[in-house]
Amino acid sequence: SVTTMPRDRLRELLDAVLDEQNGSLAEMADGAFASPFHFGRLVARGSGESPMAMRRRVMLERAAWQLAQGLTVTDAAWAAGYSSVEGFSRAYSRAFGHPPSSPASRHWLPAPNGIHFHPPMSLWVQAKEQAMNPVVSQLVAHDLDDTEALLDLVATLPDDVLRAPRRCGGTVTEWEGSEESIRDVLEHHVYTKEVWLAAIDGADDVPRPADEGLAGLRARHAAVAPRWLAFVQELERRGGWDDRLIDALCEPPESFVMSSVVAHVLTFAAHRRQLVRRMLAEAGTTTDSGDPILWFRARRGEE
Repeated sequence: SVTTMPRDRLRELLDAVLDEQNGSLAEMADGAFASPFHFGRLVARGSGESPMAMRRRVMLERAAWQLAQGLTVTDAAWAAGYSSVEGFSRAYSRAFGHPPSSPASRHWLPAPNGIHFHPPMSLWVQAKEQAMNPVVSQLVAHDLDDTEALLDLVATLPDDVLRAPRRCGGTVTEWEGSEESIRDVLEHHVYTKEVWLAAIDGADDVPRPADEGLAGLRARHAAVAPRWLAFVQELERRGGWDDRLIDALCEPPESFVMSSVVAHVLTFAAHRRQLVRRMLAEAGTTTDSGDPILWFRARRGEE
């Protein structure tokens, strides 16, 4: 038998509130399989904001972002569900303190629940501040340093050794395809950080060169490493581990807690780095153990 995880009920309610087809409370409630009265109570209790107020605010946040990307005021008004440009302009001016013809410095509005529009089609749920996690920064730093060391090591090897299949049909995760060679594993390892940062930044998907050489892969790691470290440090600084990214580009939409994203990246990063070491050993290349204890001692000058 297949065990399925229970669906996040609050996310279902938020999906119904923000569905493009649901312009009224009755339509929202119908989309969530609830009566309008019960739906309104559930949303207000779970978010501290009425369904219609939340929808208006998030749609204005989306409009502010769209305007900054070059959308016309008229198109932004229709997309936000307003029947006239004048009505949209009044609501926008009240919310942001300036007309939609002036660019907004930030597209988030004050919210009682931390729920905000996140480009291009997602929600960000900002959590209350909480204590920092002192371990994560060391794990992240070790991953980045160890990856750089492995890339330096494999740079001394011929390209045919790096591309030789060593795990026929081998996969690390089902959704990322096969990783049969040293080069495959390292490319997936770098790409994981790139694609998560793209989702968090609301950017387009990251292109993956089909026949990229090792120099290109090293350049990609050099670019993504400081961005990933800065992202985790910012989470630590403001205690944002329980922030959520609700990604509407997934089918069905998925909710990702930032602490789980960092844990996901670190878990598969450690696995891939050790997998590379195993493949290198099979290719006759000696490596270290990859033990973070030894890395930490060396970093502190103890060895």
